[in-house]
Amino acid sequence: MLNSFSLLKNSFKSSIFNSQIRTFASMSKFEPNKNINYAKLNHNLKIIRSELGRPLTLGEKILYTHLDNPLSVKGVERGKTYLKLKPDRVAMQDATAQMAVLQFMSSGLPRTAVPSTIHCDHLIEAHKGSAQDLETAKNTNKEVYDFLSSASAKYGLGFWKPGSGIIHQIVLENYSYPGLLMIGTDSHTPNAGGLGAIAIGVGGADAVDVMADIAWELRAPKYIGVRLTGKLNGWTSAKDVILKLAGILTVKGGTGYIIEYFGPGTASLSCTGMGTICNMGAEVGATTSVFPFNERMANYLISTGRSDIANEASQFNDLLKADNEAVYDQVIEINLSELEPHINGPFTPDLAHNLSSFKEAVSKNNWPDQLSAGLIGSCTNSSYEDMARSASLVRQALSKGVQAKSLYTVTPGSEQIRATIERDGILGEFLNVGGTVLANACGPCIGQWNRVDVKKGEKNSIITSYNRNFQSRNDSNPATHAFVASPEIVTALVLAGRLSFNPETDYLTDSNGNQFKLQPPNGDELPTKGFDSGEDTFQAPLENGDHLTVNIAKDSQRLQFLEPFDAWNGKDFLDMPILIKAKGKCTTDAISAAGPWLKYRGHLDNISNNLLIGAVNSANDQLNNVKNQFTGAWGPVPATGRDYKMRQVGWVVIGDDNYGEGSSREHAALEPRHLGGRAIITKSFARIHETNLKKQGILPLTFKNSSDYDLIDPDARVSLINLKDLAPSKPIQMIVTQPDGTKLEIELQHTMNDGQIEWFRAGSALNFMASKLKSN
Repeated sequence: MLNSFSLLKNSFKSSIFNSQIRTFASMSKFEPNKNINYAKLNHNLKIIRSELGRPLTLGEKILYTHLDNPLSVKGVERGKTYLKLKPDRVAMQDATAQMAVLQFMSSGLPRTAVPSTIHCDHLIEAHKGSAQDLETAKNTNKEVYDFLSSASAKYGLGFWKPGSGIIHQIVLENYSYPGLLMIGTDSHTPNAGGLGAIAIGVGGADAVDVMADIAWELRAPKYIGVRLTGKLNGWTSAKDVILKLAGILTVKGGTGYIIEYFGPGTASLSCTGMGTICNMGAEVGATTSVFPFNERMANYLISTGRSDIANEASQFNDLLKADNEAVYDQVIEINLSELEPHINGPFTPDLAHNLSSFKEAVSKNNWPDQLSAGLIGSCTNSSYEDMARSASLVRQALSKGVQAKSLYTVTPGSEQIRATIERDGILGEFLNVGGTVLANACGPCIGQWNRVDVKKGEKNSIITSYNRNFQSRNDSNPATHAFVASPEIVTALVLAGRLSFNPETDYLTDSNGNQFKLQPPNGDELPTKGFDSGEDTFQAPLENGDHLTVNIAKDSQRLQFLEPFDAWNGKDFLDMPILIKAKGKCTTDAISAAGPWLKYRGHLDNISNNLLIGAVNSANDQLNNVKNQFTGAWGPVPATGRDYKMRQVGWVVIGDDNYGEGSSREHAALEPRHLGGRAIITKSFARIHETNLKKQGILPLTFKNSSDYDLIDPDARVSLINLKDLAPSKPIQMIVTQPDGTKLEIELQHTMNDGQIEWFRAGSALNFMASKLKSN
C-alpha cells in the first residue's frame, strides 16, 4: 500500500499546457468524463490571496475558490456576508430526495447541471435481519424506488439502489476527495470532511438550486479551530474527540461555524475516524467540519481505488491545508493522549461523561442500569476499522464462552463494508456472539426500528454508536434512555449487559465462572486484502433521458406533485393565532417526525399530518394537544392547523432556543407552509432549518430580546406590520394582543438578504426561480 507523499509524488503524472498543470483524475469511477480541476482551484486561490492579503483557513480556501466570482471575495466578512458558491456535486438520500426531485421536476429543466446522486438508505426498517428487512423494504417502497430510479435516469442522476449502503459511507468510498465542495440533503453530509472536503447539509430546495446551475448561497461562516496533539490509545477512539467537543460546545455552540481540525494529532487518526468526527459536528450545529489532506487520506483513496486523486492532491498541499498563521475565531485544544472514552446522553448528544465518572452518573440520576440494547454502525461509525476493532472484543468474549447479554445489532455502512467483513470473518463473529446484522441502511439511527422487546412507555436504556439520541428518536419510545459512545464501548457494555460497566476497570465472568478483563480493542484501519465491492447496486445515469416519462399515480398515497405556494399579497399579517408556543428543545424530529412517517416524504399533504406532534406545548406541557382559537376545542396540532387553513387564516409558531436543531429535513419547513403558516418566531434558529424556512416563503424571525418569549400568552393574537418595508437588517415590528386585550410591541430580527426577501414575496424560492426561468 502506498503510504508516503514521496511515493505519491514519484508516481504523479501530468501534462503542462499554457504553463498550467492539467490533471486527469476523474471525480469518481462512475463519472470518468468529469475531472477534478485542481489547477483551476489553485489559480482561484492566487486571486483570493491577492484580494485578501492575509493567511487563510482550509475552509476559506475551499469555499472561496468555489465562489461564482472569485473577485467578489474582497469585503467578505465572516458571519455576515452571503457567499455565492458553485458546488462540485449534490448527494441526496431517498427520504429527502423525493421532495427535491419533485421540486426539480417543477422547474422544467431537462438535466442536472452538476454530478448528483440518490442513495436509498432511509426507508429500510430494521426488524428481522438484513435479508428479510431489505426484501420487505423493496416491496413496501416499490412505488418510491421506481419513481426515484426513473427520475434519476431521466434527469441524469446516479442511483444507488436499496441495500447499497448509507449515503455518507458511499460518498466517502466513491465521491469525496480533498478540496471538494459538495452539498447533501442530509445533516450528516459533513462526514465527507474526513477526506478533506467541505461538505454541507442542506434542504432539498438548496439542492435544486445547485442542480439547476444557480449559485448557492451560504452566509460566510466563522471558524473554530480544534488543535489536536498526542495520539489515541487504549479504549479511546476518534468518536471520543467529537463526544468531548460536544460537551464543550453544546448543541448550538457550533452554529454559524466551520470546525477545522489541525495540529500534529491529526496524523494519528484514520481517514474514516476523521469522517466520524466530522459527521457528528452536526450535533453542535456546525456548518461543517474538515481535516487537512494528509497521508491517512491518501492511503484511504488508494485503498478505495482512487490513487489518481491521491497523486494529484499531493501536488497541491498548499491548497489543501490551512496557512500556518490562519486566524480562527475560537481555538480549542484536545490532547489525544489524555482523552478518555466518553458516553453522552441521555436525550441530548451534548451531555458528555468521561467513562471514569459515568458509573456514578448512572447511579446518581437513576438511569436504568440494565442495558436493553446496544447498536453499532450507522453513518457515524460503520467503517472497516470500526467493525474490526469491535470484533476484536467479540473475539475475546467468544474465547471465554461469553455471549452478548443485551440485544446487539450491527449495521454495515455499505455493501462494500458488508462484503469485506463477511470475507474476513468479522460478520460471522458478530453472529456467533448473538448479534443481529441489519441491512446496509440507516435503520434504528433514524427511527426505522420495529422494536418488539420493549413496550412503548417502558423505561429502559440503550447505547449506540450513532450520532443523535433525542427523546423517542431511535424507537419512538419517549421512556428509552439513549446514550451515544464509540462502537467499541457499545460492544463492551453489551457483553456485560450493564450501562455502568467500565471495561477499563471492571471484569466479566467467563463460562467457567472465572473473572477476566477485556483487553483494549484493536483492528486494521483498512483491509489487508483490499475491499470486496460485493453486489453491484449502482444504476448509472443515461446520456440522454429526454424520451423517458416520470409518472405519479393520481391516487398515490406516497407521492404527490407539488403545487406552487401562494405569493405574498403585499399586505401585513394581522391578528394571526399562535398554532403552538413550543417549550424547550424543538428539533426537526419534533417538527416533522421520522420513523413511520418516512413513507410520506414524497406526499406533502399526508406528511403534514405529523406537523409539530413532538413539540411540547407551553400552555399545558403536553405533546400534540393545542387549543383551537376559533372553537375553543383542544386537539392535535396538524388538525388545528388545517382548520385555520380552511378558514383562510394564517398563523405563527412561537419557539424557544435553537429551534429546528437536528436533521436537514425541509419537510419541517414545507409542512407549516402547506398548512398556512406565515412566520416562525423564536429565540434562535438552527442554521439549516432557518434556511429551509426562507426557501419556502416563511418568515424566520427572532426576538431582539429573548426574554420577550416569556411575555407572550399562547392564546394571544399576533400581527406583523410594515412588511412592505421589509429590508435586510431592518427590524420587524410585532404587535401582540393578549387574551385580556392588552397589547405589546415587540421588535423582531431577521437575517434575510435582498434575494431571500424576493423568495418571500414570490411565495418561495422555487416560485422565484420558475419566474426567472420563464422570463429568460
